[in-house]
This record gives sequence, structure tokens and C-alpha cells, in this order.
Amino acid sequence: MTFTALPPAPVLIQQGKLLDFIDGKTQRQETPEEYVRQEILKSLVREYHYPKAHVAVEFPVPIGSKKTRADILIFAPNKPHAVENAFLVVECKSDKVKSTDRKEGVEQLKSYLTACPNAVYGMWTNGVERFCYRRMVEGGKVDFDEVPDVPIFGQKEDDAERPRFDQLKAATSDALMFAFKRCHNYIAANQGLQKPEAFWELLKLIFCKIQDERSDAIDFYTTATERKSLNGQLVVKGRLDKLFNAVRADFPAIFQPKDGIDLLPPVLTYLVSQLQGYSLLQSDVDVKGHAYEEIVGSNLRGDRGEFFTPRNLCDMAVAMLDPAEGQLMLDPACGTGGFLIAGMNHVIEKIRKAELKKWHNNETQAEIHARDRIKKYAAACIVGLDFNPNLVKATKMNMVMNNDGAGGLYQANSLLNPLRWADDLRARGLPGGVDVVFSNPPFGSKLPIDDHTVLEQYDLGHTWQYDKADDRWARTANLQKSQPPEILFIERIVRLLKPGTGRAAIVLPDGILGAPGLGYVREWLLTHCRLLASVDMHPDTFQPNVSVQTSLLLVQRKTDTEIALEAASGQRADYPVFMAVANHIGHDKRGNRTYVRDERGNEVMEPVTELVRVADAEGRVQYVPQTSLKKVLDDNTRQIAQAFRQWLADHS
Repeated sequence: MTFTALPPAPVLIQQGKLLDFIDGKTQRQETPEEYVRQEILKSLVREYHYPKAHVAVEFPVPIGSKKTRADILIFAPNKPHAVENAFLVVECKSDKVKSTDRKEGVEQLKSYLTACPNAVYGMWTNGVERFCYRRMVEGGKVDFDEVPDVPIFGQKEDDAERPRFDQLKAATSDALMFAFKRCHNYIAANQGLQKPEAFWELLKLIFCKIQDERSDAIDFYTTATERKSLNGQLVVKGRLDKLFNAVRADFPAIFQPKDGIDLLPPVLTYLVSQLQGYSLLQSDVDVKGHAYEEIVGSNLRGDRGEFFTPRNLCDMAVAMLDPAEGQLMLDPACGTGGFLIAGMNHVIEKIRKAELKKWHNNETQAEIHARDRIKKYAAACIVGLDFNPNLVKATKMNMVMNNDGAGGLYQANSLLNPLRWADDLRARGLPGGVDVVFSNPPFGSKLPIDDHTVLEQYDLGHTWQYDKADDRWARTANLQKSQPPEILFIERIVRLLKPGTGRAAIVLPDGILGAPGLGYVREWLLTHCRLLASVDMHPDTFQPNVSVQTSLLLVQRKTDTEIALEAASGQRADYPVFMAVANHIGHDKRGNRTYVRDERGNEVMEPVTELVRVADAEGRVQYVPQTSLKKVLDDNTRQIAQAFRQWLADHS
């Protein structure tokens, strides 16, 4: 008799609770402070490589005659959990608590450090602010020296001051987002810049950090001693100016010859101290994407109908169309590059899997050969256009952090006649040559296109008449007075596709798919395309930024022969269309994440295995699988993509 193993029963967690990352059992109250603490715990284990066995949460520490509980204590290796064995003390607060607060600010951390006789390091953070200290004892007196960061597990003090390449932390948690926000706010508060201006200065620093990671020696660092003196700060500025000169030479389309790092030496030195321990190139794609988009979104949202596409919608569209290596991928309204990055990483994952198989799971050889293929693919097959030059610049940065492909991004008006595009963009031969398009074009009657030289290019820029007898729309010779941009983008996207094989995933307002007066748009679309799928998106998809009801439409361009045959026969070919409703999108109208619940309202958790960088007893870093419990996001976009691929296989 054969027995089939049953899947493990789901773990349930009470509403308003979250599971402690260290023991995986304790249910803690889901508060802003607890969110910060759990993210810092993930960072200490996954990025700083402290073993969970060395970590205690809410450990009692005697302060005078009473005992209070420190948020996080990390103990010395091979020592029992006792106050006298504490090596690192971490205190976490919500972002409402300031570091200067007399009761809960950094002074609270210092009191814990004083009470732990052998503690060496401490960290205080509210997610936005972060301060690290080294406890010094001289002549029986305790003092605190502010340092750039606490050490990685097994790291020597000198290395903590100037990290080695193999000691840089690959971000796996929201700690990187905290660092970006912290730097952005610090520039705004201490440099006298508005937040959008502060963003561009932070952008320069991120470029310098990546440039440094691609060089032979680390120059993106500062020591505690350098931070304390003007001379030391000037030394740091000299190193960063040299790095930025190299950045400017490598990215002339982003930075002008006159551009420099316009930050005061003490401000610059602080920012370097907050970023120097991370490896942006090695960090998880989703983690750094989320961190970067948080900063971009708060600074670059324009007044041209720009609302950035949620990553789960991007991932769903990419999984549905399944782009391949060698296929030209385009977004004619790329914004911050969400679709392009999702599509590029989808193909890169295919390349890495293929090389791993070819080299019989020899990861070193596979990565060497994959790197060359990825570089060629990203340079040749990724193209993005956007009218907003600032968004293009920000997208180039995003692409550089995510395997590159920045060379295919252009500032251009996609709706203009392609003959009016810049020479290097025209040389791409886009009209009729694109394999896959992903796009969320700008919407709205508040953004009318009324330039007749633009409208006259398009069938949909003309007026149409409806014939009730034939139930057909016919184009006239007259131009519309104006058109919303999304209608013209439909035709532009279809004209860009390769006839017969080119496919597109387009986010469109539902009015286009159902409003009686827009029947001519649907007529044109069905004449020129085969409809593959229509996914009705949840009303909260773009919340909390904007309320708009949308659908994701997947189409494939017909050939001129197919169009002519259908016209001659007087009827269109009949075929099946995939339909779905994305009624669970993982967040509510306020942007808060939503999770799967059981019939009693408990949130369901499931085991998730990830490859995580950890250190052994000697401090050597390696990748090992780790399983942890995570709440199940109430999001069915991935299932929709899987169902579509199966449907497509069944109907091919």
C-alpha cells in the first residue's frame, strides 16, 4: 500500500499579532515599534549574520533597583544568556519616538549599555533615525563613542571601520528602506534642501556606492575618527568626489560635466556611514526595489497622471507573457521602470537556470557564463521611454541597481511621430519590431492630447461614426479636437509590436472596455489584435495613491494578411479568451498589507525556505537554506498568471 504524505497544516496567528522572527513561536502585538524590531532582528540575523541562538528578545536588564526589558540583546559566542555576557544591545522604537526623547531616546540605550558590564556595542533606531555606539571604559568611567555601524558577526573592529568586499551586507529586509529614508531625511534636515532636491543628492551617493562595489578597492567608507573632525570629513569628501568623477564619466546621459556632490562634508560623511556596510549589487531584488520605490514615489510623482504600477501587478503581467532571451522588450511610458525590471529579472532568472543546468550545477562556472549573457541581453533587449526626464534619470538608477539595462532608457514623447525621436532611439527600429510590450500609460481627460500633428498619425486620433445596421464603427477623415493619452497609447503600442507574434500587456481604465461612446476604440483594437486575456483588477490596486478601476489587457498583433482576410469575409475569427478577476491584491485602500485568514479571522502562516547568507563560527559567509514562517499575503495575482499559462498550454 502506498501512502501519500499530507501537506503540513497551516499555522494560524491571531489577528493583530505577528510571529517573533527569532523563536518562530511567540505571537507579539503588531505595533509600529514591533514592526521596526522584527525588521531589525531579520537584519541582524540575515545581514549581520548573528546566529539566532545568540539573540534574545525582551531580555531583563537591571537598571538600579528595578529590572526593565531590553528590546534585543546579542550575547558573546558560547556564553549563556546572561546580562554579563551581552555583547550588543539594540533598542527599537516606532517612528513617532525621537532619538532626543528623554525617556525613550538614545539615553535609554546608554543606560542599558551601562548596566551590561561587558557590552561593547549598542544600536538605537526608530526606523528613520539610527545611532550606533561603542562603549568605552577608561579609568572606571563609562563613555560612548558614536560609530558608523555595529560589527558583523566575527568581524574585527578595524574591519568594521573599513569593511571588506566579502563583509558587505546583502540587504534582505526593510532595514535598507530604513537606511534610504534616514539618509533622505538627513539631507533635507541638515543641508537646507527641499525633499525632491535631497532625493537627487541621495541618487548621486547611490551611484557612487555601486561604482565602488564594481571597483578593486573600497573607497565608500568613513571611520568614526573621520566623522569627528573637519579634516577627516574632507578626506571622506575627497574619496567620494573621486568616485563621482568616475560615475559621471560612465553615465554622461544622466549627469552633466558640471555636476558634483553638493553636500556639506559632515552631511556627506554621515550618509556614507549609513550606507557603507551594504552591498547594493548583491541585495535581494525585491528588497532594494521596494526601498528605492519608497523614496522615488514620495519625490517624483508628477501631475501628468503618473501613478506607479504595483510590483505584484508587474510580476503578474510578466509571468503571463513570459518574455524570453533575445526578445525585444519595451515600455513606452516606463515611469520608474517597474515593468522593465520585472521583465528583465524574469529573463535573467531563465538565463541563470539554463547555465546552471549546462554546467551541471557548478555555480561558479554557471555564474561566470551567465554574467556575459545577461550583460548582452540587458544592453540589446530592454527599451524604455518616458516624457518626464527626471523619471528617466531615476529609472536608469533603478536599472543600474537591478542588473543594468540602463542604456536602453530614453527621454522621449512616445506619442510623437517616431521620425521626430532622437537619432539613437530611431536606430532601435522600434515600430513593428518589438516582441513584448508592458505598459501602464498615463490616464485622464485632464491630460488631453490636442496637437493636430500628433492626432493625425492615429486612426484613434480621428472621429468615428457608428452604423447601427451593420453594428460597426467607421473612421472618418476628421480629427478629434482632443484625445485622452491612454487611447492614443493603445494604437501606438500595437503599431510597435511585430505583426503576428508581438504581444502586449496594457493597464487600461475600465471605461475603454465598456463605455458605449468608446466602442470605436474596441472596434479598432479587435480589428488589429487577437485578445489573449482580460484581468479585472481590484478597485484598491493603485491605492493609497489614486482610486481608479482598471483592467490588464493582453493582446497579440495580427498580420496585415489576417486583417485583410477578416475584412473580406465580413467577420472576425472566433477564438477563446482568458478572463479573470484579481479580487485579492495584498493590500487595502490605505496601502496596508492584507493576509489570508481562516473562518475565525486568524491569519494563516506558511513555511517559506530561502537561501540566506550566514556566517559559521569562524565568520565565513555561505549561503544556506533557511525555513521560516511567513504570513500568507492575500494576493491572487500569482495564481492568475499560473492559470493563464496553463490555459494557454491547453489551447495551443
